[in-house]
Amino acid sequence: MANVRKFNKILVANRGEIAIRIFRACTELNIRTVSIYAKEDASSLHRYKADESYLIGEDKAPIEAYLDIEGIIALAKRIDVDAIHPGYGFLSENINFAKRCEEEGIVFIGPKSEHLDMFGDKVKAKTQAINAGLPIIPGTDGPVSSISEVETFGETYGYPIIIKASLGGGGRGMRIVNHKGELAEAYDRARSEAKSAFGNDEIYVEKYISSFPKILKFKS
Repeated sequence: MANVRKFNKILVANRGEIAIRIFRACTELNIRTVSIYAKEDASSLHRYKADESYLIGEDKAPIEAYLDIEGIIALAKRIDVDAIHPGYGFLSENINFAKRCEEEGIVFIGPKSEHLDMFGDKVKAKTQAINAGLPIIPGTDGPVSSISEVETFGETYGYPIIIKASLGGGGRGMRIVNHKGELAEAYDRARSEAKSAFGNDEIYVEKYISSFPKILKFKS
């Protein structure tokens, strides 16, 4: 049986329910836990569910505080953390964060950086699917740099289309566009959400599939 590394202290680089769930799992495994919180979250429940709790990004906006890679790494080193769990969203698919953890000898509880490089960015993940010969939904070859590119895509493939953040997940930075009149607002909102949630406003576009064929039932 392979040796399993025992962690003494884990920092959760997230907030709210996801952080609380991780703390509970760590407690059941007898692992000490550390929470971080933005100043606006000083009364948030997750702050009080960990064994230790620290303010992060005091001079930053709430979302920016949880995206403060160097601040989180510095704290983890100062309080002798073995590993960091990113939860979901925020830094969970950020290759730079995973690499910084590796560089500092801190375990990143998640995919290895080389795997995040393959699929943490949805555009790169799509390329991997193409290389594997998998069928894909029509979409742009990479991030779009202007609304005119989105307009061209809509004219080529027809509406509805969907604008998506290249990084992250959880529905942030995603906007369905049913016709050209909705495009400008959807484009701006998708970029703004992507920037605030993931620290990167890159977006790409796909044809939106609004309905699916019924699943065929086979006799046993």
